[in-house]
Amino acid sequence: AGTGGWLSTIETDPGENWETQLTAVQPLGLIGIIDPPRPEVPAAIRAAKQAGITTVMITGDHLGTAKAIAKDIGILESGQQAITGHDLSQMSDEDLAANIADIRVFARTTPSDKIRIVKAWQKQDAVVAMTGDGVNDAPALKAADVGIAMGITGTDVAKNAADMVLTDDNFATIIDAVAQGRTVYQNILKAVEFLISVNFAQIFTMLLAVLVGWGAVMTPEQLLIVNVLADGIPGFFLSRELAEPGMMHLKPIPKAASIFSNGLGKRVAVRTTTYVGLILGIYFVGRFVVSPDVPGIGMTMLFLTLAIGSMLDIFPIKTRGRLNWSAMTVNPILTGSLLLTMTVIVALATIAPLQQIFQLAPLTAGQWAIVLGAIWLPMLVVETYKRRQHRHELAPWRQATLSDSAE
Repeated sequence: AGTGGWLSTIETDPGENWETQLTAVQPLGLIGIIDPPRPEVPAAIRAAKQAGITTVMITGDHLGTAKAIAKDIGILESGQQAITGHDLSQMSDEDLAANIADIRVFARTTPSDKIRIVKAWQKQDAVVAMTGDGVNDAPALKAADVGIAMGITGTDVAKNAADMVLTDDNFATIIDAVAQGRTVYQNILKAVEFLISVNFAQIFTMLLAVLVGWGAVMTPEQLLIVNVLADGIPGFFLSRELAEPGMMHLKPIPKAASIFSNGLGKRVAVRTTTYVGLILGIYFVGRFVVSPDVPGIGMTMLFLTLAIGSMLDIFPIKTRGRLNWSAMTVNPILTGSLLLTMTVIVALATIAPLQQIFQLAPLTAGQWAIVLGAIWLPMLVVETYKRRQHRHELAPWRQATLSDSAE
């Protein structure tokens, strides 16, 4: 059992009255039986550890067998504990919760033991995922934050109690699911950051313009174009970004964490402030400086700066690390949608019939030069903010990216 297997003896038949003739038994040999873990499990355990996920073994096997297997696949390491259900029964719920982080193997356990283990981890504010296949696993599957039942060997009771069913009964699939979940969550954060920043900028721009006596600086049609084309389409494809390097080297997000934690709220504030200052400044230059006698110049310059500038600002949002050419081109669908949308925006401002529909004025070469220079400002400001003022919040991401690159 100490090597993770089971032993059976081969003996000669002592005769019909074997119950009274046990002393005549003659051992002829031993047969060792082992049920080895799948080859991909050790790598999955390592990936889980790198992702900040603690893997715990709960089994009904002998303690020696459980420890041998746990050491073999990387669950049990030096300084960590392995206990039996009997040891567990001697511990109060408070003692178990206080020591749960040091225990990696629970052997000879009962269904009630499994529930206690789940609740002990939950008392440590951990998100607990529990796997199981039998009827006796159902209570623990139900108590866990995420109950995971085996799809092939699992009973109907276990499947009904679980939140997720593994169709291949493979532990490595759970780690793949975690990676996909983290990617989806990060993409949601990126889309929220982009859409909230641009929409807040529009709201505050319109409000401040009215307060200073400029009136409406954009028409409803122009606002609709910005929201549908410049924000909506790129925002949709931004949500389909691939996983960034280092994703599975970050710690899990706490259950109580706000969506605006980890600096998202600060980045939204920086983006919104930059947008508002820039587009109001552009409007002022167009209306009162370069062409005070030509109506619509300030509004057109504001429209182009906001629409194209916000789309360029997607690139710093795409990556939490340093912006580079690879990060800008990794999603060709997003890049293509941005180029197409920018082409449409420029067409609205240069084709006469479209200019009339959307109340845009033709710009001179000098006015276009001002717009083309201004549209890069939000991206540069945000990228500078990421690199300098935000280092302590992005350090884990950059370190994780370096870890992925090293591998």
